[in-house]
Amino acid sequence: MEHRDRGRGRDLANVRSIVRVVDHGLWAPKWSLHKFWEHRDRVYKASHVEGLPIKYLLDNFELIESPLRFSENCLLNEGINEMWTLIAGTGGVQFNNANANTGVGDSATAADATQTGLQAATNKLYKAMDTSYPTYGSSQKAVWRSTFGSTEANFAWQEITVSNTNADTGKNLNRKVQDMGTKAAGSTWIPTLEVTLT
Repeated sequence: MEHRDRGRGRDLANVRSIVRVVDHGLWAPKWSLHKFWEHRDRVYKASHVEGLPIKYLLDNFELIESPLRFSENCLLNEGINEMWTLIAGTGGVQFNNANANTGVGDSATAADATQTGLQAATNKLYKAMDTSYPTYGSSQKAVWRSTFGSTEANFAWQEITVSNTNADTGKNLNRKVQDMGTKAAGSTWIPTLEVTLT
């Protein structure tokens, strides 16, 4: 008797590799505010005209109080669109030394991306950059700094922004609502915005 065993087999292997690639960027803004007693405009000249570093100012002039530091802000749509225009297109106004201003006002209206400029009705001022600011091109960051002298912006500071002109008609990069105190004559205040993108 003859036996024949027959078998048919099939191995199926279905191996799929799932690779998920996620690109993301982290916008990390840090504000600082140094408040100095003014003396014959010496602080103002050293900071705004000469652009000397904060460390020099701290070593040579008297602070009114400890520096104020706060983070985060609301990127404004108009500022985002202006950045993309500068990066990928033509036109646009740079946020450079010739154009950029730090703006402060007394409005505590909550920040919203659709806003354009400062929200204060009258108590607001845009101030040009200090000499050599903004700094950029290394460490994935840019730093903007302006100096408000003894007779400038003497009101309650509740909002702050960086704009590419000296008025609300410019493109404001951001807006931060923060109680920073009330500036008075005889003082010089120096706000600095440091933004790191990683």
